[in-house]
Amino acid sequence: MLTHRPAQATASATGPGLGLLAALGAWTWAGTDPAGQGIAHILLAHPPGRTGHDTPQAIEARMRHIAGCLGGLADPLDAVPDLGERLQVAGCWVLLRFPGARYGMRLPSHPRWTDLVTSRRQAVLLVGLNPLTRSADATRVDAYLDSVLAADRLLFGLVRTA
Repeated sequence: MLTHRPAQATASATGPGLGLLAALGAWTWAGTDPAGQGIAHILLAHPPGRTGHDTPQAIEARMRHIAGCLGGLADPLDAVPDLGERLQVAGCWVLLRFPGARYGMRLPSHPRWTDLVTSRRQAVLLVGLNPLTRSADATRVDAYLDSVLAADRLLFGLVRTA
């Protein structure tokens, strides 16, 4: 089940700024890995621009900054990098942690998704370089994933629980 809500976040001087984290949309769902085993997925995407400063180039730069803060994500044809222990499970909450940051980004969760994170101790992290409205439902997220993957505008990484 795809779950979405605006991410709740704070940051430190070494990670992405609070404004950027607060602006991001985050979606989570249970999927499968190449071996057919269940694995949790996380998508982070920037909403469409609201000002003249939110050009497609600026949005892409912000999302690449997010990817860099997490340790560098790969393009679709590259090997998926292990970004290390970036997830922290606290009851039914799951936080995405940025290295050096004091706080994490609370991810939307559903019991099945959280169970996958807890049992597999990992999740696939996807960072979209194109904007996506934070109110996007499962159908729009699927269409978004198809389009950014086809255009080579999606970055991948594997995050693990602490």
